[in-house]
Amino acid sequence: MRPLTFASPRRRSEGFIVVAMLWIVGALAALVAIYALQARQTAMAFADRGERLQAQELARAGVELAAYQLTAIAEARPPRGSFAFRLGKAEVAVDFRSENARIDLNFAGKEVLAGLFVALGAKGEDAQNYAERIVAWRTPAAAAGNDSEASLYRDAGRAYGPRRGPFQHVNELALVLGLPPALIERALPHLTVFSGQAEVNVLDADREVLAALPGLTPERLKLLVNQQERAAQDILVAQLGMAAQYTTVQPSKANRVTVEVRFRDMRARAEAVILLMDRDDEPFRLLSWRDVFGETASD
Repeated sequence: MRPLTFASPRRRSEGFIVVAMLWIVGALAALVAIYALQARQTAMAFADRGERLQAQELARAGVELAAYQLTAIAEARPPRGSFAFRLGKAEVAVDFRSENARIDLNFAGKEVLAGLFVALGAKGEDAQNYAERIVAWRTPAAAAGNDSEASLYRDAGRAYGPRRGPFQHVNELALVLGLPPALIERALPHLTVFSGQAEVNVLDADREVLAALPGLTPERLKLLVNQQERAAQDILVAQLGMAAQYTTVQPSKANRVTVEVRFRDMRARAEAVILLMDRDDEPFRLLSWRDVFGETASD
């Protein structure tokens, strides 16, 4: 039988020290890895923040350059235009368009509003009803008597009635009684509250807006769309027929400017509506601003 042997106290303490040192080394390695990860994330966050700040400033610069192009020749203000430039690692694309290329919710007649809903797929009778609700929303109530429009909202269980004043934003359309959300979503890109006029700009309006014009036949609409960018103004107006009374060839002072800023891994987009002013100290006034930052460049 082999005799039992015992490690000396000194050898046992040496083994404990080795194990402790290994634990310390492992802990330090983990701390180094965590620190490196945090440092990388912090650097990426600062880089992303830096690009966001650059994108914001470049978007503002794009809006100001668009305003300059719109006011460079006061007597020949273009209804639309586009340009691009590069600064550092960013590519910037700017597009501007006269706001009266859209239908103004506060000024358009009931027949034009109904025409837009028909062009977007609504039935004729429904479109007329939607247009009546919109006009009633923005029209001041009679001084005396029952408010039948407000009664419709109460009967529908709404906790509010019609504004009886101008639309403050196109999204307010969702509050108008009876309009289907899907139809509103399709209509929003063709509506505005900033043009300040009932007529739409025939030189720049899209197909859906032109299709909303009363009296414009499908044949005339097709000719108008095909000739819109290259035909002379008098030829375009001749294609309108009775619909000419709902249009203009003069751009409004309100303009919508979209700016897209692209970095290698990030894309930012801003949309502004500006009102051109006649004073040199204030060439334009910002009416609306909306931006989206942080999208990937592949989106």
